Amino acid sequence: MSTLTLLKGTADRIERQTPAHRDRAVDGLRALALLAVPAGHWLLGGFTLDAEGGLHNASPLSAFGGLAPASWVLQMLGIFFLVGGYASVLSYHRRTGSAGAWLKGRIARLGRPVLGVTAVWALAAPVLYAAGVPEATLRTGATLVIQPLWFVGVYVVVTALTPYCVRAARRLGGWAAAPLLASVAVVDFLRYGPLADSVPSWLAVVNILPGWLFAYQLGVSWGERRIGRRGAWLLLAGGTVLFAALLMVFHYPASMVGVPGEARTNSHPPSLLVLALAAAQSGAAMLLRDRLAGLLARPALWAPVVVINLCAMTILCWHQTAMLAAAVPGSFAGELAGLTTAPDSLGWIAARLAWMPVFAALLVGIARYARRFEEPWKRATAVRRTLAGLLAAGFAVFALGLA
Repeated sequence: MSTLTLLKGTADRIERQTPAHRDRAVDGLRALALLAVPAGHWLLGGFTLDAEGGLHNASPLSAFGGLAPASWVLQMLGIFFLVGGYASVLSYHRRTGSAGAWLKGRIARLGRPVLGVTAVWALAAPVLYAAGVPEATLRTGATLVIQPLWFVGVYVVVTALTPYCVRAARRLGGWAAAPLLASVAVVDFLRYGPLADSVPSWLAVVNILPGWLFAYQLGVSWGERRIGRRGAWLLLAGGTVLFAALLMVFHYPASMVGVPGEARTNSHPPSLLVLALAAAQSGAAMLLRDRLAGLLARPALWAPVVVINLCAMTILCWHQTAMLAAAVPGSFAGELAGLTTAPDSLGWIAARLAWMPVFAALLVGIARYARRFEEPWKRATAVRRTLAGLLAAGFAVFALGLA
C-alpha cells in the first residue's frame, strides 16, 4: 500500500467519524492559532553560544526590526482566546453536572500536559547536566519550556469566568468586551502618558486579565450568537484603525513579541495594541467562518485539523523542547548556521527556515510519546500524582531562576 493511499484512507476514516454537528471552521481556526505558536517561537527565537559552549536566548528582531510585521501574523493568541470562548460557552451549555464539575474537568485537561512536560524536564535536567550540558544551556532551555505555559494559567482563569462572561454576553452582546478594552487603554495611558514617571511599574500587571479576557469574551458573545456580520465588520475595521493609530500616532513598539534590549513590550503584559490586533483578527475570523467551513468539508484538509486539535496541548507544551532537541546537541558541534549562530544576518533567517522542518519532525516524534499526558491518568496513583507535582514545582523554581 502506497503512502498516498494510506493517507487518503486515514482522511476518509476521520471524515466518517466526524459528527455532522461539528463546527469545522472553529476547529480550523484553533488549529491555525496552534500552529502559529511553534512557528513564531521557532522563527523569531534564536541562540548564541558563550565561550563555554552554553546556549543563550537571542532574537532576530534585535537586528531586523523589519521582521516585526511577521509577528502580527504569528501572534494569534487573540484567535485562540476567541475560539476558546466560543467552544467553552457551547461546552458549558452542554454540561450535565454543576458548573464546578464542568470547570474541574476543563482544568484537568489543561493541567495534565503541563504537569507532564515539567516533570519530565525535572528528571531530564540533572541527567543532561551529568552528561556535560552546561548549566547556562539548561537554564535557557528551562526558560523556553516554561515560557509558553503562562498561557495555560491565564486560560484557566478566564475559563473559570465563563458563567459571568455568558451573563455579560446575554446582556450586552459584543459590547460586553468594550469595558475590558477601556480598562487596558486606561492602564496604558497611565504607563505611557504624561504621568508615566510617577506610575509604579507593577500597574502593568493589571492588564493581564482584561487583556486576554477581551478576545475570550468576544468568543463567548459569538457563541451566544450576539455578534453578527455587522459586528464582525466593526471589529475588523475598528481593530485595524486602532492598530494603525497606536503604531503611527502613539508610537507603540511594532513587534507583538518582546525584543531583547527594548524597554517596552506589547505582550507581557498585553498592551492596547494586542487588543487591537485581536479585534481585527476576530472580526476577520467571523467573516471568513462560512468559507473556512466549506474548505474543511474536504477530507484531505479536515484530517490534519483533527490531528492538530487532538494534540493541542502537546504542541503547546513540547514545541520548545523539539527545538532544543536540535540545538543542545548542535551546541557541542560549535556554531551551526541558523541554529547556534547569532540571529543577526539574512543568512541566519534562510538557515533557520531550513531548520524548521527538522524541528517539526522532532516535535512529531516527541508527540508520539508525550500525547499520553493529555489523556486521563487512570493508572496514576496518588503517590505518582504527588511526585509529578513536586517535580513540576522544582522545575518551575529552577526555570524562574529561584534556585
